[in-house]
Amino acid sequence: MIKPLEKIVIVGGGTAGWVAASMLANHMAKPDYSPSSVKIELIESSEIGTVGVGESTIPPFLEMLTNLGINQQDFVKYTQGSFKLGIQFDNWLRKGESYFHPFGTITAGMNEQIFFQMWLKSAHQGDKFGLQDFSPCNIMAKHRRFYLPQLLENSPVSEARYALHLDAKLVAEYLRQYAEARGVVRTEGKVVEVIQRDDGAIASVVLASGETVAADFFVDCSGFRALLIEKTLGSTYRDWTHYLPCDRAIATQIEKVDETVPFTRATAADYGWIWRIPLQRRIGTGYVYASQYCSDDEALNTLKSTLDGKILLEPKVIPFRTGVRDEIWKKNCISIGLASGFIEPLESTAIHLTVRGMVHLLRNFPDKDCDPALINQYNRRMIVEYEEIRDFIVLHYCMTEREDTAFWRWCKNMELPPSLKETMDYYKVQGGLPDMIDALFHSVNWRSVAEGMGVRPRKYSPLIEEMDYESAKKKMLDYAETMEAYVKKLPSQDQFIRDNCSAY
Repeated sequence: MIKPLEKIVIVGGGTAGWVAASMLANHMAKPDYSPSSVKIELIESSEIGTVGVGESTIPPFLEMLTNLGINQQDFVKYTQGSFKLGIQFDNWLRKGESYFHPFGTITAGMNEQIFFQMWLKSAHQGDKFGLQDFSPCNIMAKHRRFYLPQLLENSPVSEARYALHLDAKLVAEYLRQYAEARGVVRTEGKVVEVIQRDDGAIASVVLASGETVAADFFVDCSGFRALLIEKTLGSTYRDWTHYLPCDRAIATQIEKVDETVPFTRATAADYGWIWRIPLQRRIGTGYVYASQYCSDDEALNTLKSTLDGKILLEPKVIPFRTGVRDEIWKKNCISIGLASGFIEPLESTAIHLTVRGMVHLLRNFPDKDCDPALINQYNRRMIVEYEEIRDFIVLHYCMTEREDTAFWRWCKNMELPPSLKETMDYYKVQGGLPDMIDALFHSVNWRSVAEGMGVRPRKYSPLIEEMDYESAKKKMLDYAETMEAYVKKLPSQDQFIRDNCSAY
């Protein structure tokens, strides 16, 4: 017999808490949009700050906005956002060298697999045009141009995709308004005690005010504190520091002094990397570093040496530990966001993993019994997603040729996760990649980063020897020339924002 949940309590706000509240409220709304019969309450304390560095997203974030029925233009205005076509990586392979990891696909108007093999053949024959010469996002980023690709169907840039740079605090504010309008109740308070049932599940939480809040199901969005999932239920943590040794970040904001480029910049430094995220009126920036090689003071001095605008926010040190929970969902509690795990923000996956955590919860939505089969499936699938993202992030480090600091020497000689080693051994033959179910990063992503880090397959597929290579090569080059000319006619990102979604 089904015993439907009657009340869900979310502990913690910020981006994770309000994403969870918004997705629950939207999913369970009645056809007339009146609030669900399942009560949703979010408890957060204004005394507890949020991490606040999740200011960059990836394209699936836009799918969440669409699914929630949120107008993208209004959202960009409210969050003072800008548009992102990919990430520029400086100094990762060697000092002084850069590469671009674009969104979208790279096909030159051909089948993607055939195009890549044709390009690979041309590269092996000594042709000098690069893989990214055929990427619409790369060409748009190079010329600092932007337009919504969905409005440019049948154009040379229609295969482009984009994401958003945004103010994380304003995202939480926007989603709070969205969720409260759909019946979510916000309670101001700090959780000081957690009461468990006889079976070990959570019965209620006690606030500093003395109020007790009971529920059938709990969502832990308490960040790195992991108040419910770890401190109460004892879910253990898989530490991946031996693969990703960066364990601290210093984050700040500065005035914007130049144009709003349509990409994130990640610059490799002596002991980690520095991010730069342009919004409409300011820049979010910070240094992710490994504390075993670099002190906080040294990291702060390194970051300050890169700043070209007035500091708007006192730099904040944020310790973290890369890894994932063994049980992201345990008993009647699920952890979402930083409480469930963390992978450094090199590819802007934090908000994505928050959304994915909620997507998988809604696919395996429980009743009061929280059947173990649902829990096991959820944990298995989420851990696979964390592992796939971990491997992709490690790829950025492990192929470096830098040896100028102890940190980069370690990265160059690191032991790879077995799953990544298998993937790269396979890739190095003909550029193939293992099949991944519902994966975030696809062949274009792996190929872009691998090529940027100097890893090129040894051979190309013999199947294309049966094809007209010269005709295909001419088509590729004509496509690149046409695309370049087309992009130059598009507006700059600043002009596009002024015309369509300026917050000011």
